[in-house]
Amino acid sequence: MIFFPDSEKIKDIINRGEVLEADYLDTVQDILNDVKLNGDKALIKYTSQFDKYNLEEKFYFDREELKVFFDEIPEDLKTAFVNAKGNIELFHSNQKEKTFLVESKGAILGQKVTPIDSVSVYVPGGKASYPSTVLMNVIPAKVAGVNRVVMTTPASNGEINRLVLGVAYLAGVDRVYLIGGAQAIAAVAFGTESVEKVDKIVGPGNIYVALAKKLVFGLVDIDMIAGPSEILIIADESANPKYVAADMLSQAEHDELASAITITWDKELAIEIEKELDFQLKKLNRADIARKSLDKFGGILLVDNLDEAIEFANSIAPEHLELAVKNPFELLYKIKHAGAIFMGHFTPEAIGDYFAGPNHTLPTGGTARFYSPLGVYDFVKKSSIINCSKEYLDKYGKLIVKMAESEGLEAHANSIKVRLEGRDGF
Repeated sequence: MIFFPDSEKIKDIINRGEVLEADYLDTVQDILNDVKLNGDKALIKYTSQFDKYNLEEKFYFDREELKVFFDEIPEDLKTAFVNAKGNIELFHSNQKEKTFLVESKGAILGQKVTPIDSVSVYVPGGKASYPSTVLMNVIPAKVAGVNRVVMTTPASNGEINRLVLGVAYLAGVDRVYLIGGAQAIAAVAFGTESVEKVDKIVGPGNIYVALAKKLVFGLVDIDMIAGPSEILIIADESANPKYVAADMLSQAEHDELASAITITWDKELAIEIEKELDFQLKKLNRADIARKSLDKFGGILLVDNLDEAIEFANSIAPEHLELAVKNPFELLYKIKHAGAIFMGHFTPEAIGDYFAGPNHTLPTGGTARFYSPLGVYDFVKKSSIINCSKEYLDKYGKLIVKMAESEGLEAHANSIKVRLEGRDGF
């Protein structure tokens, strides 16, 4: 599993998220069109076909109905989720932006921050359960002040995920629709007889969900198009190979396209990490998936020095970056591109996934070069404020006229001229 910077594996890692959208595009577009045209009838059809669930029996749960699912969560698990909720709220409350007004040369200028009216959170179904996704996507919206937060999640194989519904109550979800896939995205983007249209859709999903979000973008806003999960660890001689291997496997077990890489310049450490990976893999239930992920898209990258490690990390722009080094804060400001940065030997990525507070919805596939984690700022919009006095216009109007005329926009210039002192018309 040890490889070097000139390895062909680097190209595989960088390009691993490429999926032939054409293979899925027609199907997704057909579903979107069907739901737009036929509403609930199409949702009932697709939910029966894909999830083996009859929507006509129970289409959605309103907030007061969700409490029964919260009450049945075991007390120790409930304590964990309640604590996580508090941590997530505390972190995200510090992201809130304020409306401001400033005076500039006699004009009053400013920015008004307003929450989005309505948001839908997509929570995947299938074999896995994702209550942490509920917290991470709903709480920032609630902190931002979004008035209506709904959730869509499939009753996969006809089974309602009771834990996800219980955590939805804890997070403050107003309604949960028991629909999934591209049809769920279509429902909240277009609206149907039973589903009210929203302004923004957030949350992870499979290729069908991701493509549907991409296709409805513009009609509604979306968070991001998430790709396969990834972790990159920079490890020096102080790193514990057992910890490093465990953290690599925490991502490799997601799916075969996940990427888990450790970069080090310590050859002995690299060998020890490789041994630990082999040992720990034997104990994992999802060992086959993790091994395929490591073989194709992961491993231990041996470089010459720390500077080379940092350069490589910045070029990859990983979703999760762990600094498994003696003095992580000395490296912090050398890191330019990463979704989340985990500092030191006792901060595994899983802490961020579930509990610490920062959001676990992160940019993948190198998009940390220009995207940020999901946050309160994703659930507000901003309006500029401009208020000018007559004196301001008298002083600067002629300059503005000249600028408008330089662009050949006569009506723009005239809108200033008619207001200038002594002008009764054009």
